[in-house]
Amino acid sequence: MSQLEKLTELIGKGVSWCTLFIVLMTLAVVVLRYLFNTGATALQESALYLHGAVFTLAAGYTLKHDGHVRVDIFYRHFSSRNRHWVDFLGTLFLLFPVSLFIAYSCFDYVLASWKYAETSVEAGGLAYVYLQKSLLLLLVVSLLLQGAVELTKHGLALLHRDGPSLYKSEDDSNSGAEQ
Repeated sequence: MSQLEKLTELIGKGVSWCTLFIVLMTLAVVVLRYLFNTGATALQESALYLHGAVFTLAAGYTLKHDGHVRVDIFYRHFSSRNRHWVDFLGTLFLLFPVSLFIAYSCFDYVLASWKYAETSVEAGGLAYVYLQKSLLLLLVVSLLLQGAVELTKHGLALLHRDGPSLYKSEDDSNSGAEQ
């Protein structure tokens, strides 16, 4: 496993713990509101920020584990080599351009937020909105790093016809569907 894959794995597993904290914070907000008739804006925003962090920071981890949504009407019937081609070309011509477009589109947005040290508009809200917005750029970084790993893996698989496949054999993948 490459160092980039280890980093992606570490970030993904670390971020997964945020979901527990989101549940606990949401529970605390509900208890405070309905049992003690007290608002907790900072706590509520913290849960919201963590929710954003889970989705943005775990994108590379999800890509590594092939967990993104895929319309596989044809893909699941492709040979291993054709799957490598689809994944290689999809990474090169879809993932990279879309990630770079996201970076280009949000860079000024994030920069402006940092320039003004943007804070919450809510009374009692968090003072670090600019950190939350910076997650957009970290999303791009995580996707590009893991995308480079995926591009390399699929490229090597295409170059070495006799090498091990990254995919289950067609018999393994179809046997579960037919049972």
